[in-house]
Amino acid sequence: MSERIADLTIGGFGEALSSKAPVPGGGGASSVAAAVGCSLGCMVASLTVGKKRYADVEVRVREIAERLDALRDELLALADDDAEAFEPLSRAYGLPKTTDAERARKAEVMEAALRRACEPPMAILERIAEAAALVGELARIGSRIAVSDAGAGAALLAAAARAVSLNVYINARSMADRGYAEDLVARADSLVARAAELGDVAYEQVREEIR
Repeated sequence: MSERIADLTIGGFGEALSSKAPVPGGGGASSVAAAVGCSLGCMVASLTVGKKRYADVEVRVREIAERLDALRDELLALADDDAEAFEPLSRAYGLPKTTDAERARKAEVMEAALRRACEPPMAILERIAEAAALVGELARIGSRIAVSDAGAGAALLAAAARAVSLNVYINARSMADRGYAEDLVARADSLVARAAELGDVAYEQVREEIR
């Protein structure tokens, strides 16, 4: 893509996502969804700051809002990184494999490309886990008139974590170095479990409060 994902309209991103182009795909969509979850957290913070009722948590809420704002920008940048990381892998699939030398070269290039393709999803998972904890905190201490927005943000973050982890799993499955692949999957499992649990817990707490 020639444009940064952050610069696209929502409609433009949807069109790009629905085309036959290989990117953006699931990784980019997951990262954008997580960025929206961060934005909802910032909304809750904005509706909390300056209110007398929440004066005792205002400093903390401002800290959370600042970090969520930064995480949102990082997640949007990682959506672009995810697209860029897939390009070498896409080219590697098309390499010739007629001779032994070509097959060896393709295997070498593929392995490096598969590792590179896993880097953005892993970074996205790390950001999501942090964001889910922060949005969950806002669900507890933020303005009660915006508690449903905190719950929505938490739900989006949990879903985004589960979604982006699939990019790690599918690429790790094709790696020749099984030790590296298994370690990568284990780290992804840990991150997605933490992020999803944090998001799910916050969502359920909000649901119980407002239902």
